[in-house]
Amino acid sequence: MSWLTNYVRPRFRALVRSSDKPEVPENLWTQCPSCERMIFHRDLDANQRVCPHCAHHMRVSPDFRFEAVFDAQGWQRIELPKVPVDPLRFRDLKRYGDRIKESQAKTRTNDAMEAAHGRIGGNPAVVAVMNFAFMGGSMGAAVGEAFVTAARLAVMQEAAFIVFTSSGGARMQEGAVSLMQMARTTLAVEEVKEAGLPYIVVLTDPTTGGVTASFAMLGDFHLAEPGAVIGFAGARVIEQTIREKLPEGFQRAEYLLEHGMVDMVVHRFELKATLARILDLLGRRVAGDDLDKLPAPSAHALPSPQPEMAEGEHD
Repeated sequence: MSWLTNYVRPRFRALVRSSDKPEVPENLWTQCPSCERMIFHRDLDANQRVCPHCAHHMRVSPDFRFEAVFDAQGWQRIELPKVPVDPLRFRDLKRYGDRIKESQAKTRTNDAMEAAHGRIGGNPAVVAVMNFAFMGGSMGAAVGEAFVTAARLAVMQEAAFIVFTSSGGARMQEGAVSLMQMARTTLAVEEVKEAGLPYIVVLTDPTTGGVTASFAMLGDFHLAEPGAVIGFAGARVIEQTIREKLPEGFQRAEYLLEHGMVDMVVHRFELKATLARILDLLGRRVAGDDLDKLPAPSAHALPSPQPEMAEGEHD
């Protein structure tokens, strides 16, 4: 056998075969991380990226959230200020600056939070969405700046402020700078509340760490998607610390609802309608001229007067 027979001919045949095969996109099918069933990408998108077999709510991009919650008239993206990248020149297995560039290329976003404004059920709203695909949705200076910018715009527009959380916590590569964002975002929430505007948090999978310990749990209403993991430390860390087995479903949205940590667990199909109803309710303000028209409180609604106790008397 010659060199042409053993080497050139097989390679030439393989090249011809590969050129005859049509190119098939890699993302035609998605495997559900819960039930492990394969779902065609168009069916999954039409179902708002909720598994049609087990109703598992998959993680979605900020643009998906904006399209899903804003009215059909459209929404406008908020231009967010830029912040210094890698102020500490941090490096672990690779440079932090390189990680940022990789995540930007992967997600086509600048950082882990995007914001937009528009209307939900006719009510003005500013919506900020965290992107878990960008370095685990970790909170650094850029996320803090995005949150503060969106909150202040809500105050300027006298609009509701709605935040979708999805984060692993503070971004360790920024050190104390990332921890400062917990205080900054908390102060921004106070500005919204002092203006008398609704602040609504939608907790999605996962919401943990410094995000949970700051702005994620300060809402007037806390909604959660089904099955979302919500907590501070991970369940495994807690079990190792307290040396006890945690209850079934611990840190899941349904468990937190049962124990009063969230107000509602809302399916993604019902989320926009639920937000619109809440905004309708909170937006009904009574004008000063109409105060006299309000009905007087009934007698049974008034607290019963308590007799004053003489000095030295005890129950």
